Amino acid sequence: MSDVPSGLSAALAGRYRIERELGRGGMATVYLAHDLKHDRSVALKVLRPELAAVLGAERFLREIAVTARLDHPHIRTLIDSGAAEGFLFYVVPYVRGESLREKLTREKQLPLEQALQITQQVDGALDYAHRQGVIHRDIKPENILLHEGEAVVADFGIALAVTQGAGDRLTESGLRVGTPAYMSPEQATGDLRLDARSDVYSLAAVLY
Repeated sequence: MSDVPSGLSAALAGRYRIERELGRGGMATVYLAHDLKHDRSVALKVLRPELAAVLGAERFLREIAVTARLDHPHIRTLIDSGAAEGFLFYVVPYVRGESLREKLTREKQLPLEQALQITQQVDGALDYAHRQGVIHRDIKPENILLHEGEAVVADFGIALAVTQGAGDRLTESGLRVGTPAYMSPEQATGDLRLDARSDVYSLAAVLY
């Protein structure tokens, strides 16, 4: 556990046993953890300290709770979220598989039929979320997980929580939500009032 901050392990002791780091993204560090209450492996995502400072615990918890109601077979479910000793975190199921990015890195290009199947599944997840009033804001191959032949959209809500909670302070801090290669033009210009069309643009960029 040398790659796990001791303060984080102590803050979550009794709830989660953090085993190792799985990866780092623009907004959070991901750890493999064991849910002690339910005896299961989970992915625990901890916001970057500078982002947590801009956002604040109350706003983060209020905004990310919006995504807890999302219930769709192609959306990674939010299990838990919280604040502990200055750390802001949220918990999702640990998916044993790979991301679309990892698959593309290995195979370079997917057969058209498979690419369309993944796109249709992600589109179904987005359509459902959009009807609930939730925009993803960061659709990219890294956020599309592949598990037993099915696509699962990850990180639904984190971009929403950060954008809605931090607002203009996010721009002032120099932090940005989204990935330039897949951003819609309006998102790239810093427009915070995005709608479903922005996600559709990003998905089309992934398919391309």
